[in-house]
Amino acid sequence: MSYDKPIPTPGLHTAPFWDGAKVGKLMLPRCIDCNRVHWYPRHLCPWCHSNRLEWIEASGEGTLYSFAVQYTAFGGWSREIPFVSAYIDLKEGDRMLTVLRGVDPAAPEQIRVGMPVRIFFEPADDNVHIPFWRPIED
Repeated sequence: MSYDKPIPTPGLHTAPFWDGAKVGKLMLPRCIDCNRVHWYPRHLCPWCHSNRLEWIEASGEGTLYSFAVQYTAFGGWSREIPFVSAYIDLKEGDRMLTVLRGVDPAAPEQIRVGMPVRIFFEPADDNVHIPFWRPIED
């Protein structure tokens, strides 16, 4: 089955992220002045407003901050309901909204806030790979 959900268009401030995603790397912008990593990519640091940014390869690890089971969705996502949306606290700082794979939405009691997770990327097309997260197996 082909990817039938919205596909982002990489732009000037997001191209390094999408280039990394194509090769399975989580690339994040880091401010040179305050040394903080931020998500989502933008042209100014959201913490100190500096425009001196660099891209780093992140660990791709984090912890589950919060989650919700989705029973209603539109477009291609409607064929996946129920699914789990989640906020992930990145190891490097900041937080990312995602869909959590590798969990059973019918058994939310098995999903634990604070559980360790790792990023992976699903190809949407030849140029864009979409980030998702899944639990790290013990």
